[in-house]
Amino acid sequence: MSFVRKVCSTSILSLLCFVASAQNIASVNGKSISSKEFMWVYKKNHGGTTAAPYKDLAAYLDLYINFKLKVIEAKSMGLDTDTAYKAEINGYEHALKTQKKSLPKNKEYDFIMNEYREGVLMFNVSEIKVWSKVQDDENQLKDFYTKNSAKYDKQFEDSKGQVIADYQQQLENEWIKSLKSKYTVKINNDELKKLAKP
Repeated sequence: MSFVRKVCSTSILSLLCFVASAQNIASVNGKSISSKEFMWVYKKNHGGTTAAPYKDLAAYLDLYINFKLKVIEAKSMGLDTDTAYKAEINGYEHALKTQKKSLPKNKEYDFIMNEYREGVLMFNVSEIKVWSKVQDDENQLKDFYTKNSAKYDKQFEDSKGQVIADYQQQLENEWIKSLKSKYTVKINNDELKKLAKP
């Protein structure tokens, strides 16, 4: 290969790599989140709209990254190899394929299946890390109430619903903080700005 051809092919490869990375809005632990995937999820959860200002997209991306962090944690715990999980995913895919009239196009189908796979994993890991701790440990709940009693106008039993919600939020915040220190998160702000509409 001549020097010119070698430089040219290297330049083309660099350009292709740049274009590919420019189409990714973020990466979580080395796994890319494409702009298409992100906007598909955003549109689905915002009544079909994709016209959003940068501030709204950035806030939603933060939530989506938290979701992806939980999925990675679930996989690191082996929850994706669980027999019941696999059976649930296979059942959903079978049900989706039997609805041939409403079967989406390939890319959308991939997004739907991926969302379901990851959604179940996120639910399962959240159950272990947050929800079961709130439900199963009355002493921890009372301790949380005592430490934060100034926030509540009523006694523990009367404030219990709010105490549970607040304690769950605290556990969630601590968990997300630990996940962000455990896994690398990179955001492509240039790509996010391109997607934003004033």
